[in-house]
Amino acid sequence: MTEAAELPPAPEQAREVFGERFTDAVRYAELLADAGVRRGLIGPREVPRLWERHLLNCAVLSEVVPEGVTVCDVGSGAGLPGIPLALVRPDLKITLLEPLLRRTNFLTEVVELLGLDHVTVMRGRAEEVLGKFQPVHVVTARAVAPLDRLATWGVPLLRPYGEMLLLKGDTAEEEVKAAKAALAKLGAVKTSVLQVGEGVVEPLSTVVRVEVGESPGGVRFAAKRAKAARATRASRGRRR
Repeated sequence: MTEAAELPPAPEQAREVFGERFTDAVRYAELLADAGVRRGLIGPREVPRLWERHLLNCAVLSEVVPEGVTVCDVGSGAGLPGIPLALVRPDLKITLLEPLLRRTNFLTEVVELLGLDHVTVMRGRAEEVLGKFQPVHVVTARAVAPLDRLATWGVPLLRPYGEMLLLKGDTAEEEVKAAKAALAKLGAVKTSVLQVGEGVVEPLSTVVRVEVGESPGGVRFAAKRAKAARATRASRGRRR
């Protein structure tokens, strides 16, 4: 029996959440259960719970993402939460940021196969792309790193008054308390813990929202962004 054959049928909630893109969501689940496992992007034990623990858990993040904004999914991995979010929110412009080549190859294949024209795949680390693409309204991430470290990577990618929306587990409240000082230094003005997915997932998905002020990342990162932008412009000028 293949890993793809072990994928359970999509729950009824998936039809409601993904709507017109339900068929694409099924195809994505099949890809995760097959190629995703073979390429080491997810563990084989995750296949039986792909829908509840992964696809739906990520899709309900859409409940707190504003309309028509730009999004960067940091450390996108196999596309979680970026791909499920893209399937339910065609109004968003999403960048899947991932440093590993085998993962970006998979993400590119998925984006092309599912016809996600509003999604771009970028290879690199958050600290490496600073200044190389336009800051975004929202940064998302899931199970990438502790909050203080994740904020160091993600907050500098935000536009002024943007926000990070991070899918976290049971320790979310503790992480927020532990990261309070680090978040303040990065220009965060408000941090809250939200529960989303009522009627869709059980337990509910936990989201840490980090809202920033006019200087995302603080003064040090503002200078770093400006320096990176100047270097990029100079490089483009030399190629002309």
